[in-house]
Amino acid sequence: MSNPLLTMSGLPPFSQLKPEHIVPAITQILQDNRHHITQLVIYAQPYSWDNFVQQLNELDDRLRRVWSIVGHLQGVADSAELREAYKQCLPLLSAYRSELGHHQGLYLAYQSIANHPSFQGLERAQQTVIEHELRDFRLSGIHLNPEQQQRYTQIQQSLSELSTQYHEQLLDATQGWSKSITEESQLSGLPESAKNLAKQRAEERELPGWLLTLDLPSYLPTMNYLDDRNLRQEIYTAYTTRASDQGPQAGQWDNGPVMEKILALRHELAVLLGFKNYAEYSLSTKMAESIEQVEDFLLDLAQRSRHMALQDLAELRDFARDHCGMEHLELWDVPYYSEKLRLHRYALSQEDLRPYFPLSKVLNGLFKIIELLFNMHIRERVGVDVWHPEVQFFEVVDESGQVRGQFYIDLFARQGKRSGAWMDDCISRHRTERGLQLPVAYLVCNFTPPVGDVPCLLTHQEVTTLFHEFGHGLHHVLTQVDYAPVAGTYGVAWDAVELPSQFLESWAWEKAALDLFAGHYQTGAPLPENLYQKMVAAKNFQAGLFMVRQLEFALFDLRLHAHYHTDLQIQTVLDEVRAQVAVLIPPRFNRFQHSFSHIFSGGYAAGYYSYKWAEVLSTDAFSKFEERGIFDRQTGLEFLHHILEKGGSEDPMTLFVRFRGRPPEIEALLRKSGILPE
Repeated sequence: MSNPLLTMSGLPPFSQLKPEHIVPAITQILQDNRHHITQLVIYAQPYSWDNFVQQLNELDDRLRRVWSIVGHLQGVADSAELREAYKQCLPLLSAYRSELGHHQGLYLAYQSIANHPSFQGLERAQQTVIEHELRDFRLSGIHLNPEQQQRYTQIQQSLSELSTQYHEQLLDATQGWSKSITEESQLSGLPESAKNLAKQRAEERELPGWLLTLDLPSYLPTMNYLDDRNLRQEIYTAYTTRASDQGPQAGQWDNGPVMEKILALRHELAVLLGFKNYAEYSLSTKMAESIEQVEDFLLDLAQRSRHMALQDLAELRDFARDHCGMEHLELWDVPYYSEKLRLHRYALSQEDLRPYFPLSKVLNGLFKIIELLFNMHIRERVGVDVWHPEVQFFEVVDESGQVRGQFYIDLFARQGKRSGAWMDDCISRHRTERGLQLPVAYLVCNFTPPVGDVPCLLTHQEVTTLFHEFGHGLHHVLTQVDYAPVAGTYGVAWDAVELPSQFLESWAWEKAALDLFAGHYQTGAPLPENLYQKMVAAKNFQAGLFMVRQLEFALFDLRLHAHYHTDLQIQTVLDEVRAQVAVLIPPRFNRFQHSFSHIFSGGYAAGYYSYKWAEVLSTDAFSKFEERGIFDRQTGLEFLHHILEKGGSEDPMTLFVRFRGRPPEIEALLRKSGILPE
């Protein structure tokens, strides 16, 4: 029987895929690639783009397409069989990548192309591909001796396996805890939408009453609205001790030893390659020029915003004491009383807004915004093979009727799906002798699913999340670069990759945009003006607390990797950062780092600062629309042509200046955050 992973063309045949297909497919592709690479190195001389680089890109594209399916399914349809197949492939892939990174023949071939006079005649995107390859050879240890290269390979294999272990243990810990409630009085304060979801979750497991879980659609409403303080404390404790040595599951899925091994191996890898530490190694492929520059940037933001955070906290404490008789706030009280303060100050809660954001209307409005900005039309295509019945598939079509790209959306939380929201690559844009391969993206969120006759209703925060991930998706599917290594989000410096996503979030706040996607799910009535004004007034509610929290995470990540030593205590580093910038200090049992998947299993190691770095770019980019009109087609097309279509083909600062007409300025971010007056 043929293996669908080896015979597929076009979109993945999800209904045909089984875990037992994975290892044979990856093994076969790696074997094929090794054979073709050997032939190319021997017979493709004199080396050129067409007879060498293009051929290698096609080999890599085939492998990436197959492996992206496997990685995607691991995130949205977890199973024991899939996990095992995934784990078996990790050392195979790691060994292969190290082998290529240490391949002298490949390295010399790329060097010969870069040094040949014809290099100057290549397209800029082609030159970037070759420059990135030569850089990556150096970062893969091409200069190391054989013994060092062997150690490099071992480290990469171990890091790959440890990252997967961290992810799996966090998923198991998240899904391994639940709280069965049989007395409805215990759910006092919880919105009906959250109670209905809890009822549905209990029915799915054939339990009486209601079931509270640690998935975000359950956890967030619980912390924000549940009146029972003891129950909030119990759930907060379970959530903040996931995969750790503390809490109700202490030691069961402990990521502590995993983190220590990851940090030690990352440091060893960096030193092996000639860097002082892993942070220096990480920054070698980013916009930021040095660790000092990043730390100064973060500390400057902290200094500017900490007074706001202290004021936010003081106001919350005063309110809780004066209006609720609560003399001392614990961390499980902060979201609860923050929602009460928001309601008191603005007469607004996220639940007030939810009826105006039915998912179907939000999606249609979002598509209309893309049409107005970029002259692109989005249409659903039915009958596409998907991994779950809830998944939808769409095409992006330009004004001439040409399909530019496609995407899947999988938006609801469920068992076996990791938490959070993300965009990932299914297929990259890539031009071959056979024609153009269109880009395809996965857009994944974890919203509350429809319950009974009530459709999926989003909070405004979830609307912003959807816009964010859609911005990533546009970056991937609207690229006009024909070379996969720098098409879409590929090849983009990590601290610039958040620019399109954070940029698109801005439209979630604009009245002219809201009129396109906000309407009551029962009556269709638009978002009332008084609610909109309250929403805008509350936009920077506790913005100081949010800012310093993000800066805490970014500084913790940076210092963890910049100042690693064998006696380093992860908790101590976090405590020291909190003492410097935080205003809310968690209880001693809190183990945030054990679930900080961004840096331990998500690619943001020594790069979490990228969110704030890119936010400077995104807010400054949006300020051009504020100057010209938020639906100004010319400005939209300029962003399309200079940012979205260019992918990683050019330096991100060059592209930004080309769009904005000048380097980025931080003032737009400070105004957006309320640190500077509008």
